[in-house]
Amino acid sequence: MSDVITIDHGSGGKLTLELIENIFKAENGLDAAILDDLAFTTDSHSIKPLFFDGGDIGKLAVSGTVNDLLCVGAKPLYISSAFIIEAGFEIEKLQKIVNSMQEEARKANVKIVCGDTKVVEKGKCDGVYINTSGIGKIIKKIDGSNVEDGDAVIITGSIGDHGFSIMNKRENLNIDVNLKSDVTQLSDVILPLLNSDIDIKFMRDPTRGGLAMCLNELCYKRHFGFEIYEDKIPIKEEVRVISEILGIEPYFAANEGKMVIVVKKEDAPKTVEMLKKNPKSKDAAIIGEVKNSLQGKVVLITPFGSKRILKMPVSDKMPRIC
Repeated sequence: MSDVITIDHGSGGKLTLELIENIFKAENGLDAAILDDLAFTTDSHSIKPLFFDGGDIGKLAVSGTVNDLLCVGAKPLYISSAFIIEAGFEIEKLQKIVNSMQEEARKANVKIVCGDTKVVEKGKCDGVYINTSGIGKIIKKIDGSNVEDGDAVIITGSIGDHGFSIMNKRENLNIDVNLKSDVTQLSDVILPLLNSDIDIKFMRDPTRGGLAMCLNELCYKRHFGFEIYEDKIPIKEEVRVISEILGIEPYFAANEGKMVIVVKKEDAPKTVEMLKKNPKSKDAAIIGEVKNSLQGKVVLITPFGSKRILKMPVSDKMPRIC
């Protein structure tokens, strides 16, 4: 471990995981803490640009917190929001961000109940940073403790939309594709599953580090691993184009409106059928299965039948986007 914090320690990759384990010594590897019948989570949000195709930092902040609560099987109820604002930031832009937060909270049926405001000197932050914390009520406790060999792995939609969309705009790549971020809250996608008889074993939203980091985190230091079928992973053609131009695989690109769900094998068809009824998850697909023999590893099966290990990224393979 290096002597100083680098930008890669915040990338969501292996260095972030080492920081959490070795310095913060966090015991809970879940997206939210489970406290009896409640779930609690907190997250900070920084992104450049603040406004992007498909959303802004306000929508991102509320969606991220709502989705983290859903990951452990909770119905999101309340959110707090704390702003760090750079002097000189335009009031009109701040109002637009706040309006976006309120709109996304309304869609998720959660209330923003408290907050905090700090202003720092000009040049001390990238316009606005937002911290959000959330509380939810557990409907179906989901902590990965009952994952079994043969369980199915499902993704709720196409991957890489957020990461490549942001990078195309931020880095002025000017690649002419019709692509926008998938950032959104998933209450209307996940709550019907939680209220059904489907045996959900594990869930996580594949944000920083993308699908590769998400799957590796799910099986990290656990008794199982994953076998993932490359040709089953939904990827938009626009994402493939940017991916090939940049030489970066979409498995490492951030998503802000998707969920990886591990369910009992027999429940997989019903799960996908329910997901496809919602426009947000109409491209849901079964992409692989749990393998106890792979303990802690993610193996990608190519369309040609060959296998390769999809490693946990050490740092973010893309420029920092959130």
